[in-house]
Amino acid sequence: MIKIKSVWQNGVTLKSFPSLEHDIKTDVLIIGGGMAGVLTAYHLQQNGVDYVLVEKERICSKVTANTTAKITFQHSFIYDKLLRTCGFETAKAYLDGNNAALKNYSKLCSSIDCDYEIKKNYVYTLSDIKKAEKECEALEKLGADASLLLDLPLPVNIKAAVCVKNQAQFNPLKFIAAISSGLNIYENTFVKEMNGCTAVTDKGKIKAQKVIVATHFPFINKHGSYSLKLYQHRSYVIALENAGQVNGMYVDESDTGLSFRNYGDYLLLGGGGHRTGKKGGNWSELRKFAAEYYPQAKENFFWATQDCMSLDGMPYIGNYSKNTPDLYVASGFNKWGMTGAMLSAMILSNLVCDRNDNYAQFFSPSRSILKPQLFVNGFESATNMLKITKPRCPHLGCALKWNAAEHSWDCPCHGSRFDKNGKVIDNPANSDMK
Repeated sequence: MIKIKSVWQNGVTLKSFPSLEHDIKTDVLIIGGGMAGVLTAYHLQQNGVDYVLVEKERICSKVTANTTAKITFQHSFIYDKLLRTCGFETAKAYLDGNNAALKNYSKLCSSIDCDYEIKKNYVYTLSDIKKAEKECEALEKLGADASLLLDLPLPVNIKAAVCVKNQAQFNPLKFIAAISSGLNIYENTFVKEMNGCTAVTDKGKIKAQKVIVATHFPFINKHGSYSLKLYQHRSYVIALENAGQVNGMYVDESDTGLSFRNYGDYLLLGGGGHRTGKKGGNWSELRKFAAEYYPQAKENFFWATQDCMSLDGMPYIGNYSKNTPDLYVASGFNKWGMTGAMLSAMILSNLVCDRNDNYAQFFSPSRSILKPQLFVNGFESATNMLKITKPRCPHLGCALKWNAAEHSWDCPCHGSRFDKNGKVIDNPANSDMK
């Protein structure tokens, strides 16, 4: 019987780092050792900045280990939406910032053995050709080379797809193994609380001048209103052997649709998505699809991941709030964590070094929150906080839901997850279930 494990974890061993056993001082403290935190540490080290990164378990063992690892600025059908709701300048900054992130990966990966490959990226729709036409027009208006297609080499009946060339895919853990080896990292170091810019851990204190929170979902509740600005979404992947090559990266514009890409001889089939704490298709949906369309294939790996979804489709990168000049955050990557992580590292390394950044104003976490998703998030929180059931989430007290597919207790408010014995799996909860 195969165990839950991503294909990236097969045969890749990351260097171990010590845990922090004493008090220390540093100019910049990074909390969280996923792709965003490690890339930020790498950028700071390249700039000669005194920093420390702490991770409560092993670096890149959670969301980064469970990504589909597509590196692209084509994030579903976002550009037509941004042009309509935010204007040309913001949409252009989003495109240019993510394209700069893509180019940074290309530069770094040129000297790293991480299975980096240039690929075409496709976003398709099953429902509305006009959506695709408008997105293609938006990309062209913003200066991207995009094309409209009416057919794809996939076993799905699409209405249309938008294609962008010269995007990329890689093995994220091979990449991390290369760039993290010389960084100043402490693993198995849990930050229990923050007193200003001083982090209190199990065995000491870290006094910093500036702090970057890169913990996937921001864990400091008293600033920034992230419990209203973010919710979490789960999605699932299976790796199929003998399913053929699709020669590109493909994703449905719908949050509940399917994604396809190859890694070596494997086809990575993703989907089954749902808001954390709600019902969804999970692996059952993917296995049913595979049995029908890839009957000769063999499933070798299966895994799931969790994404923080922002109110407007853009990440929160910058000062944690208007009132925290020395506290920064990177979150809300909306399923596009690879470019989101690199963009965060670029912006945050500039901000903590007091350098001008061309993109920072557009991704500021203090931008307007008056978006329709705000009211959905508020309703979910209010409804689940008022339910008289047990168990409860220690984060803000929401009623937890049992996830039968993954044998976990999940929070529909903010996405915390706990195993069957109550041990915390995913944040923002910072302690075990009581």
